[in-house]
Amino acid sequence: MSNPSELHDKLQERPFLAGYEPTEQDAKMFDQIFGGNKTVANWAAAMSNYTVSERIAVQRKPKIASPEKSALKKQKTEKAQDQASAEPANFLRELIKKDLSKGGRIHDRVGRTGDVVRTRFPPEPNGYLHIGHAKSICLNFGFAAEFGGRCHLRFDDTNPASEKQEYIDAIRSDVKWLGFDWGEHNYYASSYFDQLYTWAEYLITEGKAYVDSQTKEEARINRGTVTKKGKNSPFRDRSVEENLKLFREMRDGKHPEGAHMLRAKIDMGSANMNMRDPGLYRVLHKEHPHTGNKWCIYPIYDFAHGQEDAIEGITHSFCTLEFDQHRPLYDWFLDNLPIPGKEKCRPIQTEFAKLVLKDVVLSKRNLKVCVENKVVTGWDDPRMPTLCGLRRRGIPPAAIRRFCEDIGVTRNFSVVDTAKLDDVVREELDVNCERRFAALSPIKVTITDLPADFRQELKADNHPKNPSMGSRPIIFTPTIYIDHGDFMFDPPADYFRLKPNGEAMLRTCGIIIKVNEVVQDPTTKAVVELKCTHEKAGNRKVAGHIGWVSADDCVFVTANVYEPLFKVGVVNHEEEADADAEAGAEGEEEDAAEDEEKKLASHDEARQKVLKMVNENSIRAHKAVVEKNLATAAPETSFQFERLGYFVVDKNSTPDNIVFNRTITLRASGPEKDTGRSRKAEQEEQMRLKKLLEDLPASEMFKIQKDKYSKFDADGIPTHDAKGTELSKGAIKKLKKEAEKQTKKLAAKK
Repeated sequence: MSNPSELHDKLQERPFLAGYEPTEQDAKMFDQIFGGNKTVANWAAAMSNYTVSERIAVQRKPKIASPEKSALKKQKTEKAQDQASAEPANFLRELIKKDLSKGGRIHDRVGRTGDVVRTRFPPEPNGYLHIGHAKSICLNFGFAAEFGGRCHLRFDDTNPASEKQEYIDAIRSDVKWLGFDWGEHNYYASSYFDQLYTWAEYLITEGKAYVDSQTKEEARINRGTVTKKGKNSPFRDRSVEENLKLFREMRDGKHPEGAHMLRAKIDMGSANMNMRDPGLYRVLHKEHPHTGNKWCIYPIYDFAHGQEDAIEGITHSFCTLEFDQHRPLYDWFLDNLPIPGKEKCRPIQTEFAKLVLKDVVLSKRNLKVCVENKVVTGWDDPRMPTLCGLRRRGIPPAAIRRFCEDIGVTRNFSVVDTAKLDDVVREELDVNCERRFAALSPIKVTITDLPADFRQELKADNHPKNPSMGSRPIIFTPTIYIDHGDFMFDPPADYFRLKPNGEAMLRTCGIIIKVNEVVQDPTTKAVVELKCTHEKAGNRKVAGHIGWVSADDCVFVTANVYEPLFKVGVVNHEEEADADAEAGAEGEEEDAAEDEEKKLASHDEARQKVLKMVNENSIRAHKAVVEKNLATAAPETSFQFERLGYFVVDKNSTPDNIVFNRTITLRASGPEKDTGRSRKAEQEEQMRLKKLLEDLPASEMFKIQKDKYSKFDADGIPTHDAKGTELSKGAIKKLKKEAEKQTKKLAAKK
């Protein structure tokens, strides 16, 4: 291409994704072709003034402006972006506003009391809701409240093989916990089974549906692929009379499961697989949790979904992106069925990107593996991303609502950093939680220069920033507990808490204590007691301030500390999304949920894949000590344990077995090996353990780690973790290898 002007035009068509500057290769190429031509200089200067988002968005620049004009455009663009970012992006909100505006689709509904818009949250009751569902709940109920409408809670209970009353009750509880109420508008797909059946017969009489008697394998082959058209079923041209007869026999229970399926007669050559004669009804001899044994046939989700929306007068049907290829079928049913009132207010399906959290598994199938294999204690285990799990973890519902609003709504698949949710949770808890002193790994401190019967009653503020939350009495005595992280043998220079011959201020009581003696376990060398002297602080100031709990005014509790349930970086979110999309296409499966259960039961490879992703160190139970007033704290009440994090009273906590679950740390951090310690304290502890291990025999090396292990075999190899849970064979095998290495090291020294 010899014409520089022509090449210049072609270069403008380039999608500029390489960064802020033209690449070095570009510069060399331009210099060779143009030899320093001014046009190239202008082009390069102009490109450096475009923001990354502008480069991605613009596929063709009709004209390259001067650098000065480009810089001005950049300023205007950035200003507009700043204004737009003041409110989270939410295209669904804008869609509703447009529909309600003058000339809009539902403008005539403006002014109705409590019924301007109608949305719905339509879960299938085949499992527990998780954080991903929270986005849909907040959107649908939130829009209804914002625009003066109502949101229906509808259970899409079209698949009795996997649905239980347990799930229905749990879903209701979770939605209410999030802060939403459906009022009298709680519906079931099964309530419309009679009407759906009538419409199915209507499609048969119109020649738009037929009973297909192919086997499942035959139907799969004839359906084709994304690159190969499907083939008509040999039963596609049955007469209306024969189809009605067979369909009614299916209804009356005269045919076994899998013998027949009622299909819509659409187009087996369609590029959209969902339009290739999709299933409408299948035979299922299963008792239904809502209708009992009335039916032997059940509608496919795709056939029920749009018609339910139409029956309920839903104005806005919002679905996640995996249903976007189902929308033509949604519209086909509405077009071809005699649904009353659809001309006046026809529901429209709109898709949005679901919530995906980094390193968090949201697939029901994968979470079910964890429950069935006892990786967790149940669906409400605090490590689970289920709403009942988050509730038990102490996550405030207000934080989830705010998080869902903050992340906005788009149609683009993206993974949200979990840190965003963590930040919102911390902000919510910081404002609302009372403070308490606690020690996760307590060390006894004896103040030797105080009388044994010394007692001083003090008042501690419940919240340093909110005097209206009042104060509480605490008792100061000669024997107290501090957290293990507040003492180091050989600390770095910038460590200001206790150390041998070091001193620190006890919070609230205005007393400085100095370490005079360190008492260690003769076998493990672990610190078991500090003997100190004290003095009143007066005007003295010391850098280190530590929390404490009186030994005479405390209670021992179990404090569970959590890390992510799955290993960091192992979750393939796109793979999970694809699996969800396939699972959403229930149409061709006679019983999608049942098939999936069979897969989980028979395909050990799939189960093992999930189990390999599990973080074996996702929970650690501490025998902690806390203020005595917490003995009567109500379940699900949250507190900040000063310097240690936010904790909630477990729902199953009792006076005889008080249990706290840590919700989150006080600040963002990576996975912690021993929570309750600062990072420097953790590093020091690791150094201390390393020194101890240099001379300890293999039979003793694990016994000093009481915060990790509770039971050992005859050779000193751990068999149970600190909570008493039996270790896996794989974990024990690794520990044995560590012990062998230790034995070899000691032998080499000799």
